Amino acid sequence: MKAGPISAILAAVLIVLFAPAPAVHAADAENGRRIADRWCASCHVVSGSGAATNRVGGTDAVPTLASIARDPARGPNWLRQWLTAPHPPMPNLNLSRTEIDDVVAYLETLSR
Repeated sequence: MKAGPISAILAAVLIVLFAPAPAVHAADAENGRRIADRWCASCHVVSGSGAATNRVGGTDAVPTLASIARDPARGPNWLRQWLTAPHPPMPNLNLSRTEIDDVVAYLETLSR
């Protein structure tokens, strides 16, 4: 029995369905650190230790970035949601999705 057009279509559909997913942007924690240094460090301290000149940090109102990263209630999806549409008093930074992913990757390095 010869393969007809239906077999060819079925083969093409199977190839599409089982082909590897296209590569997605791998989050860049180092870029996330740079973004956090630029936009977040004026209010949030990276960790609870050390002096924070001209910065508020380590309080309930302005937690450290490390405490945010370690908070089990603030997982990666929560962080992405928050950075997409933050609530006052935090300003809307208008970060791109890639930048948000980078900041989340950076915060994940602080959670260890």
